[in-house]
This record gives sequence, structure tokens and C-alpha cells, in this order.
Amino acid sequence: MQTLYQWDFTGKVTPKIPEYIKTNLEDFAPDFDDKGFITELVENVIAKSEEIDATIVKYAPDWPIEQITNVDRNILRIGVFELKFSDAVPSKVAINEAIELAKTFGGESSGRFVNGVLGAIYKDAIAAGEVKEVDKVEKPPRKKEGEEEKEEVKKE
Repeated sequence: MQTLYQWDFTGKVTPKIPEYIKTNLEDFAPDFDDKGFITELVENVIAKSEEIDATIVKYAPDWPIEQITNVDRNILRIGVFELKFSDAVPSKVAINEAIELAKTFGGESSGRFVNGVLGAIYKDAIAAGEVKEVDKVEKPPRKKEGEEEKEEVKKE
């Protein structure tokens, strides 16, 4: 998000992206090996930024894209990218991560705003039958605390 913030704040100068990523990793996560994830995410968000921004405008019609704070705008860009274009990130994970980023780095109502926009996008995608493969995978139900112990006792 920091790199997209810088890109947006400095007038969307794309050639500076590698420099921003390098500096941000050195400053905020010097021992972190992201295996290229950040570069890939940032490059993909920028490549799809026109379509992403159009989606944000559609789902936040009362907020012209330039009037959304830089932090919220770039959190939404990441969230929209992960919802609409990433087959690797489950939709609910994308929404929850964006909400947490908004609560941590945005303003007082950023979490609710991001949740409203991304939730509406997700709801419309489901209604249109646009379910990502990663969202179709059924997960086994979580066991409640103490359930494992009960099962073990039954086996004996």
C-alpha cells in the first residue's frame, strides 16, 4: 500500500515504482523476502488502475475518485484488484485485509467505507454468478474447542 500511495501522491510516475518498492522494503521490512509478491501486486494494480478506478467510482458514486483520501483510494485499489482480478486471493480474505488496512492506516470511518464499497462489489459479483475458483473450494468446518477430545474419547 505504501508504494501505491507514493505512486499516487507523486503523480503516478510509474518508472519510480522499483525504487519505491526497494526503499519501502528496506525501511519497513529489511529481512522480509516477499518472493516478488509486492512487485507483482503493485504492477498489476497499476496496469489495471483505469478499470479498478472505474469500479470504485461505480460503487462509491458520492465520492469522486480524487476526493477519496489517498490511503483509502489505494486500499480500495488493492481490494478491487484482489476481488476482480486475482485468482489466488479468496474474496472474503481480500475484503477483510482491506478493512484491516483501512482501520489501521485510514481515518475514523475508513474501515466502514472500504467494507461498504468492497462488500457491494462482492455481492454484485455473486449475484452475477461471477464466483472465483478459489471461492468455490469448500473448507471443512472448524472444530469447536473440546471437540477433538470428545472424538478421541469415542474412539477408545
